[in-house]
Amino acid sequence: MISKIRDILSHRNVQKIMETDRIRAAVLVPLYKKYGEYFVIFTRRTQNVSTHKGQISFPGGVRDRTDASLLDTALRESMEEVGITTNSVDVLGQLDDFATLVSYFVISPFIGLIPWPYQLTISESETAEIIHVPISALLDKACMSEGNEIVDDELVPACFFTHNGNIIWGATARILKQFLEIWKEAAVQPDTGRDMT
Repeated sequence: MISKIRDILSHRNVQKIMETDRIRAAVLVPLYKKYGEYFVIFTRRTQNVSTHKGQISFPGGVRDRTDASLLDTALRESMEEVGITTNSVDVLGQLDDFATLVSYFVISPFIGLIPWPYQLTISESETAEIIHVPISALLDKACMSEGNEIVDDELVPACFFTHNGNIIWGATARILKQFLEIWKEAAVQPDTGRDMT
């Protein structure tokens, strides 16, 4: 499965948002395999962070001047927030850029596979909780709903994922939706027998 995901991502034309006045940020969509099933790691942000307080997100943050690339940003922030070291991540590829609707960020998401078991460590100032969700649960039709968000007093289309009482929404939900579409595409591709993961 992982080789199929990698192949699909390598052949995609990543849609970039080039607006120079937006703040550049990047996130890692961390995957791991346990007991034959793949999981996604999310974080719940603390009330101490400057934006998106208490929301469920992927590990990530704003690009620093010392980051050589947005991938470096995603990996550095993942290390800082949940303790995933750079050399532990098998980067599978990149999704499209996503603009946040309320704050003024452009987020570049990267998909990465980590080994499991893995000792995650929380940054108490940034991460209130680490949330593990099986991909099979996210693919359940009952998990996702579509509706609207209010932005500048206007309704805009949005999607929401609900799992064990947690609601994933905003840019994180839109990133997740695109990732799941790629996952479903990979799932229907014929098995070449090369993928041992």
